[in-house]
Amino acid sequence: MNGLVDTAIVIDLIRGFPDAHEWLVDTEETFGVSDYVWLEVIQGATNKQKQKAVIDILSDFQLVETTSEDTRWAVEALISARLSHNVDPFDCLIAATSHRLQIPLYTRNLKHFTPLIGELARQPY
Repeated sequence: MNGLVDTAIVIDLIRGFPDAHEWLVDTEETFGVSDYVWLEVIQGATNKQKQKAVIDILSDFQLVETTSEDTRWAVEALISARLSHNVDPFDCLIAATSHRLQIPLYTRNLKHFTPLIGELARQPY
């Protein structure tokens, strides 16, 4: 696995944004999503049909489970960056997996993730 994708990238895929699809198809890398990305994306599904479509897209990625070490890191990151950078708990939990594995997190939300994981936060398109 060469990197993780954030909720925003998965949502772009769900919405059929060409840039997201082209980026994913053009790269030969493999990507994962954390269990917290699963939670955020499924939360947005408004009916069973949409939920199934969301799960189909999420299933294309390797699931990376968050550890208790990730949770402890996320709490510290939230304390450190919440007031100064307006990050939320899910941002911290998603960033924690990237931090632990030291692999890039592809996101369109550099504003929230760069203060947490620095150069590991990357914008794919």
